Amino acid sequence: MPARSDRAKVLLPMPVGSGYDYRIPADMAVSPGDFVRVPLGPRRMTGVVWGAADGAVPDDRLKAMIARHDAPPLSDAHRRFIDWIAAYAVAAPGSVLRMSIPVPEALDPPAPETGYRLAAPAASALPGVRITPQRQRVLEALAGAGTVAAERLRAAACVSSAVLTGMAKAGLVHAAPVAVRGDWPAPDTERAGVALSADQAAAAQALAGAVGAGYATLVLEGVSGSGKTEVYFEAIAEALRQGRQSIVLLPEIALSAQWLARFEQRFGAAPAPWHSDLTRAQRRRIWRAAATGTARVVVGARSALMLPMPELGLIVVDEEHDQSFKQEDGVVYHARDMAVVRATLEEVPVVLASATPALETVANVERGRYARLVLPERHGRAAMPAVELLDLREEGPPRGRWLAGRMVHTIAETLAAGEQALLYLNRRGYAPLTLCRGCGLRLECPQCAAWLVEH
Repeated sequence: MPARSDRAKVLLPMPVGSGYDYRIPADMAVSPGDFVRVPLGPRRMTGVVWGAADGAVPDDRLKAMIARHDAPPLSDAHRRFIDWIAAYAVAAPGSVLRMSIPVPEALDPPAPETGYRLAAPAASALPGVRITPQRQRVLEALAGAGTVAAERLRAAACVSSAVLTGMAKAGLVHAAPVAVRGDWPAPDTERAGVALSADQAAAAQALAGAVGAGYATLVLEGVSGSGKTEVYFEAIAEALRQGRQSIVLLPEIALSAQWLARFEQRFGAAPAPWHSDLTRAQRRRIWRAAATGTARVVVGARSALMLPMPELGLIVVDEEHDQSFKQEDGVVYHARDMAVVRATLEEVPVVLASATPALETVANVERGRYARLVLPERHGRAAMPAVELLDLREEGPPRGRWLAGRMVHTIAETLAAGEQALLYLNRRGYAPLTLCRGCGLRLECPQCAAWLVEH
């Protein structure tokens, strides 16, 4: 049956079906990828126009779309990415779509905020109105500035909301709506970075050269402290120069703070963060900034890979070997592998950075699927520590001890020099559970239900 132009299939962010047919009202124009509001039983839901309807539903049973959201549509590559994950993970496409629109309210433009502007020029001389130092700072911040959003005004004048409210009641300022700015600070690509070594410069040149040249998977392998982050910063800088967006995936939120500080030091502006600790208002703002292209660089956990990025030019997976990139609940997927899939569909390069690449990555390098860049030395004068293995069969510990004599001597020398030593154990204790052979009693802590571990 040929497709009809007055109906379309809409995919909803829910774990059922592959989309529902809806009638397109005569006064509404929609295209694949558009976000639309549709009825589903008694509810009203937001979905994405996924393509042409199959025409199996009779006209008298077909419901009409309610409205189209004023938001950038999902690109064809992103829709194919959702379909690919759904097929690979054996999941409903709607469940995958839900990961791409976790905050549906971000589809609508933000409501205007309350702002303030100066009253009449002579308002500061109103009889009976006292001008405190806080009020004076507000008047100076508003001088020649027009209407300023309350949040920005409070930060500029270092005052509380009560001060602004009091000034409005006194007639010193007038409250007025102000449009919310969706801008995100633009990174400065001309800002000088750290001086790179010859190996770093060669790797950075290779990564930057891959940006804009289509799909490629590049494995950036370097020992700890070799400057992998500074190297792929150059690829991000090249993507920014070409007007493209970048996604950087980190395995843990705890690593974000240090990474964000290094990024801001390099580019003079912070990237857009994306992780589970953000408030819903922050997620709404960052999602829309990414979807509209105002956020040029997004850094976050594995879920950041699902953000719509209309001008995507580069994907970086830092510490790609880390198991945190695996999602075990809901839609099961590995963010590193899905990053390669998205890079393939978007026709952009993806960088896999690690000091210890995963075995799967090493296998793909050996098969010629991935290119490999190596940083063999630490940056600057930093040197790798010497590693020596002790064979306890030849240098066994004294009776009743478990550390070799030479290790004890070396640790003593380290402590005497004012330095630190760190010992790793492969497991805590000898037996995690102790049971009585006679009655089966499990030995527990007297204060709680924790099992006693034998050491």
